[in-house]
Amino acid sequence: MISRTLERAIRQRFFKGKTILITGARQVGKTTLLNALASAENRKTLFLNCDEPEVRERLQQANSERLLALVGDAELVLIDEAQRVRDIGITLKLLTDKLPKRQFVVSGSSALELSNRINEPLTGRKFEFQLFPLSAAELLAHTSALAETMSLKERIIYGSYPDIINNPADRRELLNNLASSYLYKDILAFQDIRKPDLLQRLLTALALQVGQEAVTSELAQLLGVDAATVSRYIDLLEKVFVIFHLRSFSRNVRNELKKSMKFYFYDNGVRNALLSNFNPPELRSDIGALWENYLMSERMKRNNNLLLPARPWFWRTTQQQEIDYIEECDGKLSAYEFKWNPARKARLPLTFAKSYAGATFSVVTSENYLEFLQ
Repeated sequence: MISRTLERAIRQRFFKGKTILITGARQVGKTTLLNALASAENRKTLFLNCDEPEVRERLQQANSERLLALVGDAELVLIDEAQRVRDIGITLKLLTDKLPKRQFVVSGSSALELSNRINEPLTGRKFEFQLFPLSAAELLAHTSALAETMSLKERIIYGSYPDIINNPADRRELLNNLASSYLYKDILAFQDIRKPDLLQRLLTALALQVGQEAVTSELAQLLGVDAATVSRYIDLLEKVFVIFHLRSFSRNVRNELKKSMKFYFYDNGVRNALLSNFNPPELRSDIGALWENYLMSERMKRNNNLLLPARPWFWRTTQQQEIDYIEECDGKLSAYEFKWNPARKARLPLTFAKSYAGATFSVVTSENYLEFLQ
């Protein structure tokens, strides 16, 4: 089993009078993490799988007496697939208030947020964590620097969903299933989507524009819909942890772009499945975009898993000066340029250097990338 970085942070928050909520895309390993949390605790444990109709029925009957009887004398209560339970937020509020000395750990897909079932009832009563596909740091801790470096090309092409890592012979089929509908199944189930085919076309368009500035109005024109619809669908795709965006960094320079955005996928394998392209890096004309998406998604996972208050941007001016990634953490500004080929040189633009004198600058290549991702 590959240990998850979040496990330690979650266990550190046990028995503090709050429910622990673990959300994430489908198939990222939430159930496996719950089992790991249970096995690490020498306490009486109750595991409730909400895929089972009887469990759902008992949790939906938000009556204090019945809920207390269900929990019994269990000290640690793990509730999996909580998005399947109607009004689960109210149920968890009752349990947390009535049994403050017990620990409730709840996992669920993004439907918990899409359906607004949990946040309002649990205001002030929860610690929330997001789980993503396996990170480079987690895989490195499980194997070695040499093994991960040797697997880099596979990670860039096939990504790092647990099922993909564990079943390499079936990875294309598994990724095609994820990309075709499974990852955004929650959107179709909990939102009024009148054009489900638009999701697929929008994702394909975004996959083709990784590393480039994306303008909502241009995407709308390309897809033949209005900009408001594109904005709504992008928001939903971010809420189900398929894509994320960076905004442009702008503070001191008059000609800095101020409203631009770039979109990335949390997993390279999903991005490549959408384009039906699993060719190796040496045969790819989009290797620059693949490398940038890989490093961006891994950095987002790293910061999330380490609970770092990092703020991410990219930087570009109207004169086409640019930096791939800007990060501010604890008041420190860091700039990074991504180059797949270690022989390619990169310099910090003079305009940025003069305007942000305290910033550090690094070039991340296929030779030193593990330093950036740990």
